[in-house]
Amino acid sequence: MGDRHELAGFLRSRRGRITPQTAGIAAGPRRRVRGLRREEVAQLAGISVEYYQRLEQGRAARPSPEVLDALAAALRLDDVEREHLRTLAVRERPRRAARPQDVRPELTRMLDLIHAPAMVVDDRFDVLAANAVAVRLFAVDTTSAVRANLARRLFLDSGSRDFYVEWDEVAAATAGQLRVAAGLYPEDAELAELVRELRDGSETFRTLWNAREVDVRTSGTKSFRHPALGTITFCYENFVTAGDPRRRLVVFVPAADGAADAAVHLLTTWTRTGPLSPVER
Repeated sequence: MGDRHELAGFLRSRRGRITPQTAGIAAGPRRRVRGLRREEVAQLAGISVEYYQRLEQGRAARPSPEVLDALAAALRLDDVEREHLRTLAVRERPRRAARPQDVRPELTRMLDLIHAPAMVVDDRFDVLAANAVAVRLFAVDTTSAVRANLARRLFLDSGSRDFYVEWDEVAAATAGQLRVAAGLYPEDAELAELVRELRDGSETFRTLWNAREVDVRTSGTKSFRHPALGTITFCYENFVTAGDPRRRLVVFVPAADGAADAAVHLLTTWTRTGPLSPVER
């Protein structure tokens, strides 16, 4: 669907999320509307009700930066949501050059020199490269013609619920990051196909996608259950790679405890005949 329809859907979803009390509006006892009314958003933003209705119906021309800022304030958007709103409001975007499919040899060598799990992932969650420790932990095959995709595995592989300790949180964050990517690159046919596949194959993803939440993760913690090593907790950092904002280097540093360090040491020394991760079984 066009950007105007995406903008309209995003505005409706944010309007439905805010209660009158949160917005400082007195609500009568017979109120039946979920969230704010259109006229209430228009009043808070200082724009006409007719114009706001046209925005939510996908019929309005590109709103000005001032209108977008006013809507963001009225709808109490966070920084990620504000940027997503601006992205959807841009009707014409320059064509982007095709991305190179291979990871630069220098970056591949950097991965091999990192002793913690590390990989290069794009904004579709395709694994473009990974060091031996990451291959071992996540059971990704970087030599196959078909790229491993972490989002596909997360939502369509039943074993992922055992592997990711915070599965619900990871699922919500992944759907939110895909929503941001889809807003930035609506012409990406592979991304659109991945979203269709996940919507068709996962009720959870379909629910999360329809909620239109957006997310950007640059750091945090994740815990994984390994069949032989138990639960391992990592702190992760995302670094955008030079020359391509759609790719990032993700490094998983063991949490500050002896158990995590020991688990990573074992992962670096095991051969492929060692204990398997849940997704390898």
